[in-house]
Amino acid sequence: MRRRGASRVAVAALLGVNLVLPTRSEPVAAVGFVEAYPVTAAAMRAAGPPYADWAADGRRFLLFDERGDGRAVEVLGDLAGADRIAVLVPGVGTTLADFDRGLGGVARRAPAVQAGQLYRELRAGDPAARVAVLAWLGYDPPDGVLAAAGDFGARRGAAGLAALLRELASRRPGATITLVGHSYGALVVSLAAAHAPAQVTDVVSLGGIGAGVQSADDLPGGRRFWAAEAATDWIRRVPPVRLPGLGFGRRPGDPAFGARPLPVAGVSGHDDYLTAGSATLLAVAGVVLGADPAGAVR
Repeated sequence: MRRRGASRVAVAALLGVNLVLPTRSEPVAAVGFVEAYPVTAAAMRAAGPPYADWAADGRRFLLFDERGDGRAVEVLGDLAGADRIAVLVPGVGTTLADFDRGLGGVARRAPAVQAGQLYRELRAGDPAARVAVLAWLGYDPPDGVLAAAGDFGARRGAAGLAALLRELASRRPGATITLVGHSYGALVVSLAAAHAPAQVTDVVSLGGIGAGVQSADDLPGGRRFWAAEAATDWIRRVPPVRLPGLGFGRRPGDPAFGARPLPVAGVSGHDDYLTAGSATLLAVAGVVLGADPAGAVR
């Protein structure tokens, strides 16, 4: 018995905490609709700076929870009246503390900043469109590369995201929803899309680590699957292994995966996909608005 316990600890150390020996799951909190705004605003005011300042600035959140690494789901635009909704999911290492400032203080990594860039591009692309963008930190991303070697955290995140998607589909049945995942977040959105309502029409992977399937055709529901992967993105060096509790198989950016490619001009490295002026930002906005990069409109 003692030898077995030592072996389990060793395997956990090699593959990362929560991969082989996951901790007990937290209950998935259902994310509400716009009725949640005053509740989250009150929670942010009670939390003090900087969150009280977010509420004072009139920012709107479906979810705010400062416990642990924190959770937040910010809404840009009129969600109650939106016909086009984009949900942006970040990847490894993102916490509530980084929601505005970005990992390592790099603003372009911040979910709030990326969502803002996408929202402004949507408004510029079609000022008459009724759009909303959600910056969805509704899960606890792995803390580092080692902990991100398996899909346990992604599956927990996908369950929470799926709850939100059902709520959106119920409240806005005529809207189309595009899921946009960066890095590990691409795995989260892909797993959530597998059981998502029909309103989810498109899935976008930006520097994605995996998708839970080996090809775009394997994603159920007939959804369009898009991928952007810059030539200088370090994600290309991740081996396409897929073993129990370790690895994700073929990356969405691998041409063999069969995703519809998005342009990457102006993108350098792993974190620039949604920066102002990048071809990827413009293309993602087009997908949300119902056009593909070649100009075809659905």
